[in-house]
Formats: sequence, C-alpha cells, structure tokens
Amino acid sequence: MRQLCKGNVAVVKGAVLAGCRAFYGYPITPASEIAEYAALYLPQVGGTFVQAESEIGSINMVYGAASAGLRVMTASSGPGISLMQEGLSYLASAQLPCVIADVMRAGPGLGNIGPEQGDYFQIVKGGGHGNYHNIVLAPACVHEMCDLTVLAFDLADKYRNPTVVLVDGFVGQMMEPLEIEDREVAPPEKPWIVDGTPEKRHNLITSIYLEPDLMEAHIRRLEEKYRQCRLTETRYEVYQAADAELLLVGYGIVSRLLRTVVDMARAHGIRAGLFRPITLWPYPSEALAQTAAGTSRILVVELSNGQMVEDVRLAVKDRLPVDFYGRFGGVVPSAEEIYAELAQRVAAVTV
Repeated sequence: MRQLCKGNVAVVKGAVLAGCRAFYGYPITPASEIAEYAALYLPQVGGTFVQAESEIGSINMVYGAASAGLRVMTASSGPGISLMQEGLSYLASAQLPCVIADVMRAGPGLGNIGPEQGDYFQIVKGGGHGNYHNIVLAPACVHEMCDLTVLAFDLADKYRNPTVVLVDGFVGQMMEPLEIEDREVAPPEKPWIVDGTPEKRHNLITSIYLEPDLMEAHIRRLEEKYRQCRLTETRYEVYQAADAELLLVGYGIVSRLLRTVVDMARAHGIRAGLFRPITLWPYPSEALAQTAAGTSRILVVELSNGQMVEDVRLAVKDRLPVDFYGRFGGVVPSAEEIYAELAQRVAAVTV
C-alpha cells in the first residue's frame, strides 16, 4: 500500500505494524500528531490510548504496561522528554522494553517549534541518572520513520531496554510517499513479566538494590548487555565514500542535505563522501574510522552547536582533522550554504 504520509504519522503506523498495543502520551509540537494518530489507530487494533496528565505520568504508565509484557510507546519533544528522564532511568534499570519517539525542537528551555538536533546529548548520553544507555535510532525520511520504529520495538524486546526514535522536527513534519507492507508480528515470549497469573507470581520488577554488591552486580549485567548491543547492532550508510578525500558526517535531515552537497562538490572537482550514522547508540565508531581511513579531513554538520561531533572525534582518535558546522534555533541550512562552507574550508587548506 502506497500513501502520502507525514513522518509523525508513519511512526504510529510502524508501531501498529510492530504489534504496539498501548500508547501513553501528552501532546507537544512538533510531535503532536504522534499522540493524535495513536488515539485514532490504537483502538482500531484492540489497543489502548491514554492521554496522561503530563509527560511524567505518561512515562510511568509506560513502565506499568511494559511490566505486563505489552509492546508500548510514548512520544514527545525536548521539554517533555526532559520531564521523562527519571522514568527512562527507571525503565533501563528495570530492563523494561519500550519505545520513545523524540521529535526534536529548538531549545534549551521552551525554545521554539523549529527543527533542531539539540537533544543528542540528552538521549544518546543518557539524560537520566545512573549507568545506563538508551538504544537510539535516527530516521532520515518518512519511510524510515515507519521501518525504524518497527526495528525499535524488536531491539527493545531483544535487549529489554528503552529504545528511542530520535528525529528532528523537519523529518517528523515532512510528507513523503510511504510504502506499507503487512508483516507477521511475533513478539518474543516474556517469562519475566508480572501479569497477575499464578506462574508469574514470583516475578519481581524493580530498579532498587539496597546492598552495594548487588547494585554493582546488576550494573555489570547491564554492561554486558550493552557490550553485546555494541557488537551487533550498529547501523550506518555511506555515499560516494570509497575515494573521498573529504568526508561529511550527519544524521537525520542533515544527511539528506549532505548527499546533495556531495554531488555538488564532486561536480566541482572535490572528492567528497558521506557517512550517515543510523544508530546513534551504539554509535558506529569502528565503521566511521574505517570509512575515514583514506580521507584527509572530516566535516560534521548538525542542527546544534556541536554534540555528535564529539563522538566523531572519539571515533577517529585525532588521526585526522574534524571540523564542525552547525545551525540551530530552528534554522535549517540549504545545501548551497553547506557547500559554500565546505569549499571555503577546502580552499583554506590548499592555500
């Protein structure tokens, strides 16, 4: 089935296809359509939609539904995601699978509803307290808003961990053709849940370990899970990178601009290429280092004042220069603007 669809709506369609049957949320621009269409679609498949009294309420409702074994999600934007951080830490510690969509707006504070990528630190580096990680996927188009949401539910269940679909407001609000295919949904068995049945009566879902040794052992178990995730779940995309002398790095809507910039650069004799991380955690550091091995420098472009650039620099370990160009506050640069910046930096190096 082919249909014209907004990115935020595609998230809900992907969730339904993945077997999500519970959504608890509170509307906020530019993510409001996710709650709106969850309210429309979830009841049609026998699911539950509840508009909570707040984002704090919604993330704790997610905790309860995940404890009972449901595939469950919520969605918000920067200020609302900030309110959910304690709940995310609890979900991670209790090893409860769930999906959270964060459609990023400009900040800090209330900011405005323009697209930005300023939630990178908050989502990728944790946000809540303690030693934990979110699994983080970064769509760049409407089709991926659907497909990566399906993947998010699978990864959440596989690793019993919160998984975040992190997208800038531009991709959330844009409309593109979406191909939807029916698929078999087979959520895994969850013997650890608490569902009121006699055989599950002994189960306990908690994030509190009062003895220091028990707490340390629990964190080590989480760390082993994260290690396995790093080994097997990194995803990325490259474009014209095989012979690139200059590598562009960006995610979300920026990666689509950078594909055009690569074409513009090559038309002017500059061998540019693109590396696009799809998983922001685990970050595809090894793949980036290998892709950049034959290049002379990297230019990272973000809709922020420089957040993902830190992970890029860690990946290449100072083996080559890493430059940064950012716009923020809801401003999205054109491909021509980015190319002009690239050309200026190339000229400065060759002088």
